[in-house]
Amino acid sequence: MDQKQQTPYELLGGESVLRNLVKRFYEIMDTLPETKSLRDMHPQDLQGSEDKLFMFMSGWLGGPNLFQEKFGHPMLRARHMPFKIGKPERDQWMICMVHACDDLKIEDPLRSELLHSLLRLADHMRNQKES
Repeated sequence: MDQKQQTPYELLGGESVLRNLVKRFYEIMDTLPETKSLRDMHPQDLQGSEDKLFMFMSGWLGGPNLFQEKFGHPMLRARHMPFKIGKPERDQWMICMVHACDDLKIEDPLRSELLHSLLRLADHMRNQKES
């Protein structure tokens, strides 16, 4: 019997749960005082950022490759180079993602695996030396 392994996208709950996760992520970023410097890097209207993160995460988690279909290869480091991203910005990004996962009640082991992978990804975006 050959059963197909579920992707993280499917385990998460697919499009609707991912959309809610990303929406909640940006709501948190927009309201937490401790993420103000991260919020200030984004445009006033967060809808474009929200759409792009949703499309990226869809493919990254094993769902439809929406970002790549619309914009080409993600080239995340290159796309984030105009922004000063250090440990504080990485940590603020992760605070938002942890809160969003908690608010959506994403359970372990998926929660831990997702956050661990996202931390590695966020750490890869750092382009500032720590002083």
